[in-house]
Amino acid sequence: MEGDDGDFPPESSEHSHSQRGSVASSVTRAQDLLVYLASDSAVHLTLEGLGCMNAQELGRNVREALNIPNSAVDVFAFWFCSPLLDLQLKPKHLPYKLCRQWQDLLYRFTEAPAEDISQDEPSLVFKRNVFYSKSKELQIEDEGVLRLLYDEAKVNILEGRYPCDPEHWLILGALSCAIELGTGLDDQALTAAIREKKLSSFLPAHAALGGGGFLSTLRGRGGRNAEMEQNLIKEYRSVCSSAATGSHQEPIALLHQYLRSCHTLPYYGCAFFMGEIDKPAQGLLHRGGRKAVSVGISLEGVYVMDVKEKHVLLGLKFSELSWDHSYPETEGDSHILWLEFDGEEAGMPVNKLLKIYSKQAELMSGLIEFCVELRSVGESAAAGTDGEVTPSQEPSGRETNEKTRERRQGKLRRQNSVVCSRVHSLNTISYVDDGKEIKRLKPKRAASFFTRQAQPPTYSAVQVTESLEQG
Repeated sequence: MEGDDGDFPPESSEHSHSQRGSVASSVTRAQDLLVYLASDSAVHLTLEGLGCMNAQELGRNVREALNIPNSAVDVFAFWFCSPLLDLQLKPKHLPYKLCRQWQDLLYRFTEAPAEDISQDEPSLVFKRNVFYSKSKELQIEDEGVLRLLYDEAKVNILEGRYPCDPEHWLILGALSCAIELGTGLDDQALTAAIREKKLSSFLPAHAALGGGGFLSTLRGRGGRNAEMEQNLIKEYRSVCSSAATGSHQEPIALLHQYLRSCHTLPYYGCAFFMGEIDKPAQGLLHRGGRKAVSVGISLEGVYVMDVKEKHVLLGLKFSELSWDHSYPETEGDSHILWLEFDGEEAGMPVNKLLKIYSKQAELMSGLIEFCVELRSVGESAAAGTDGEVTPSQEPSGRETNEKTRERRQGKLRRQNSVVCSRVHSLNTISYVDDGKEIKRLKPKRAASFFTRQAQPPTYSAVQVTESLEQG
């Protein structure tokens, strides 16, 4: 992932002669290259000097092949994607060289077995740049660019990477029908088209295929699908009636509507990383274990999601957290990304630490830092300052702090929506600093435990100490 310079290790001679993924092995002659899109289609290019061509130069060729205007140069980026790891390339990166280093990257950033690593091959994918803002995205009027963004957003919705509630994915499914099938179908034609393409082409897999369980077994999958078809058709009628009275640029208007609806999901446009968190101790023996999570990081914040249940466990804006990462100290220890945020125990304000175990902790920490810096630069430019807080920007004492805490606690309170945080279900460390050592559940608050945070933070936290509590 983009972040610090020197992200990746030098090329290993052990793998220097292997052909990896969609990049050919020759450096000197004209080479064939497949660049994949989010829709699984591919752009076939034949290029000379591919071995020394950086991502920025390669991007010009892909944009030309796709007829993408120069005004959209920052919308997309190159990614190396495989079942084991996704990495966004910087403009200066050499795709050919990084492809030949892929096994080294997998050893560094994944826990995959050696056999899986030896067989893994990345694809070079042209998709959304994680650093492109949502506000700029809605200003795009080129239909080809909008369709590429739509294809990627739709894949993330259908695969459950963007968790959303039933009423939300139903609207998105209806918009997909209108975009892909047109707005002039009657109910019979629409039903036939949906069944031909399958319901899972428009609704998330876990929704279209059913969640299993006793009740769904009694009802049968066929009955569930028929009900969802009817709901989708009803929503399609609503979308079509709105389109008929709306803009004459129907395809562009529908694409904008789809993307705008996706923008309400706070993790839209995130880069995703895999990790694990501790489960709360349960039962008489207080057995815990770990739970697989997906960590999404964008220009706006950090989102921890339950991979199995497809819902958000914790969502934090950068102003609501401090963070750090730690390396293994002894064999058997894990790389850890630490997230610190406000919480409450027995009615008392405390600081909470969430440990995310992942060999990608270094990448996550670097991306958070880079996003915080980008936001700081953008906000300073908008305010006309050099990053200093002006008197009008300063918190106005205790009253403002209390309002900020109340507003944030409202966001963290559990709701039925899959988008809302479920802090109560997390196994976190709650603590304050009494000046000597970290202690749990003490009614006292001071400065931040971590030095890495957005400035100025909108929450109180404990003072920096020399070591982290590992318990």
